[in-house]
Amino acid sequence: MIWTSVVLTVLGLVLAAGAMDRLVLSRFESPGSESLTTRAQLEKEFGEGTPSVLLMVTAERGTVDDPAVAAEGRKLEKELAAQDGVAEVSSYWSRGASPAMRGTDGKQALIIARMSGTVTEARTNLGEFSPEFSRDTALVKVRVGGGDEVFRQAAEQSRKDFLRAEMIVFPLVLLLLFAIYRRFSAALLTLGMGLFSVIATLALLRGVTYFTDVSTFAANLALVMGIGLGVDYSLFVINRFREELRAGRSVAEAVEHAVGSAGRTVAFSGLTVLVSLSCLLLFPFPFLRSFAYAGVATVLTSVFAALVILPASLARLGHRVVRKNAAARSDNGWWHATALRMMRRPLLWGIPALVVLLGLAAPTLGLTFGVPDERVLPETTSSRVVQQDVRDNFAGEEMDAIQVLRTGQPGTAAGEASIDATAAALSRIADVQQVDALTGSYAEGRKISGANAASDRFAHDKDTWYSVVATHHGLDRDIDRVLSEIRTTAGEGASADAEVRIGGYPAELKDFRTELTDRLPLVFGLILGVTFVILFLMTGSVLLPAKAMVLNTLSMGVMFGALVWVFQDGHLSGLLGFTPSGSIEPSIPILMFCTAFGLSMDYEVFMLSRIKEEYDRTGDNVSAVAVGLERSGPLITSAAVILAASFATYASSGIVFLKMLGLGMVVVILVDATLIRAVLVPVFMRLAGNANWWAPAPLRALHDRFGISESEPVEASGPRASTATVGAPAGRS
Repeated sequence: MIWTSVVLTVLGLVLAAGAMDRLVLSRFESPGSESLTTRAQLEKEFGEGTPSVLLMVTAERGTVDDPAVAAEGRKLEKELAAQDGVAEVSSYWSRGASPAMRGTDGKQALIIARMSGTVTEARTNLGEFSPEFSRDTALVKVRVGGGDEVFRQAAEQSRKDFLRAEMIVFPLVLLLLFAIYRRFSAALLTLGMGLFSVIATLALLRGVTYFTDVSTFAANLALVMGIGLGVDYSLFVINRFREELRAGRSVAEAVEHAVGSAGRTVAFSGLTVLVSLSCLLLFPFPFLRSFAYAGVATVLTSVFAALVILPASLARLGHRVVRKNAAARSDNGWWHATALRMMRRPLLWGIPALVVLLGLAAPTLGLTFGVPDERVLPETTSSRVVQQDVRDNFAGEEMDAIQVLRTGQPGTAAGEASIDATAAALSRIADVQQVDALTGSYAEGRKISGANAASDRFAHDKDTWYSVVATHHGLDRDIDRVLSEIRTTAGEGASADAEVRIGGYPAELKDFRTELTDRLPLVFGLILGVTFVILFLMTGSVLLPAKAMVLNTLSMGVMFGALVWVFQDGHLSGLLGFTPSGSIEPSIPILMFCTAFGLSMDYEVFMLSRIKEEYDRTGDNVSAVAVGLERSGPLITSAAVILAASFATYASSGIVFLKMLGLGMVVVILVDATLIRAVLVPVFMRLAGNANWWAPAPLRALHDRFGISESEPVEASGPRASTATVGAPAGRS
């Protein structure tokens, strides 16, 4: 098996080496939504789409209306239109001096473009010509911006962060493992299992890319999850192997018993994480599904490493993984004493801990979901500088114009009166800066310019459309109201067979957010339900899984509270180096919930397995909790520190998404491994007493047949007999 593992690792390296080149980029859009069908119809009927790239042209002297600057602007427009992948270009000068495309001081103007092809093709082409258009001449200064440029640069930064994290996390984890084992052989072996998981996961992701799109950001999750889970599972198997050696078993027997006991728990633990992450597949978004592929692959490769490769390695290394001169381990250490202290006065310790956790979770009540923008990048990134100039110097966002398609209303001379009335009405909506239509441009209910050559883009025999440019405030703070009023206004006076459809980037983001939040109850409910079943099969109890759901939900609240307090409200923004936007993009917290919930249950499984093992042996609830925590607490803490250290490498990322992932996961892992496990778990189990192990008779029979534990059933002695009538353990009577 050792040589087979070497061959698998080498093969994985070969496949993983090309994985990063096959990962793709994605946009925040909902397949099949109204906004995307509107985009497709506009491209088909009018040759118009959603622009995603802009050139900011700044006059070095004079204004953008000066003949020399205008000529340079038209020249740039033609040059951009000639680039590979550019499907459509327009500018301030070709749009008849549109006010929405001119800076308020007259020194800046926009050239906007739509890219063709997939998002990966578009951003690849953009990456090739973008540097050429960042230029300074005697007449103008030119900079590249727009959504595709922002997220292209974000993807570049995430790749750099991935490589930097690799250089930090491996030596850091190795040092932490040596501090735990005090044997380099054991430390290297454990890290090797994590490294195998990362390599194998990237290799599997490469295979997935031949069937569906996988986001580049999935590699970031694969790195930290692969190291974290690979190390976690190996820690528990190696610890059990050492226990068996100390009990006097031979190396072969110790391997067999370690895999037979801890191995079953590892498998069930992996199943809980896999269930949580696979629920991301219920979202119809390639971005989130990519994390499901990475998460599922990570779990499978980590479990394989811990249960197949690791046992073969332990059989070869034998006593070399055991610490020299190690004293026999006692079940009366710090965790044992702490658990007994908590259980002697449960309310005294439990209530303050609960108050602290509720206080940390309180900011979650102010959670506001928003849309991502250039502020996900560092302040000095070129595309962010350009977008900030748009915010500061332009009254509205031409790039984010809302596209209103009205079918059944011909874009011809015969319909001009109706089009004029609708455009004027749209321009009266609060937070609408300008409306462009077949008949001209409108602002505040009046026509500000007549039709020109650029107005032909609205012409069609059967349908027409309107370009509604909203103010920055409307887009950032009140977009749902703006979109609702636009839909209502555009539908007024329409014929019975007419239909209003809304498109454009703001509508695409709204449809994405709506689809995301609509599916949350299904996803969260499925995670809770399946996890409950898994924990029941392990414990035979209905109360312990319910307790786990409550405590894990509490730790999730702490994580969301930290996200709101830091990233939404802006506390510590100076220290962490980001600009708060006043809201949080929803897909990242959902990813974090699925990941963190699975990892929390990971620790729950390891802890409850040891508690149940002791309870099955003695029937003493208090003693079982104390001994179980003593046996699992140090390992859970060690695993949590290593996993938190892995995620923490992203807290210094240049991308706000990765900062959120790093900080949020560190908070939830550390809180879960300390206040939850060390205080609230023993407090709860003390208050519940032997009811912890109760289940109705039909469920007890179910557990007798399908349940698992780390040890074979042992006939209980005195304490069990005396308490059986109060609440016998499920599956026993």
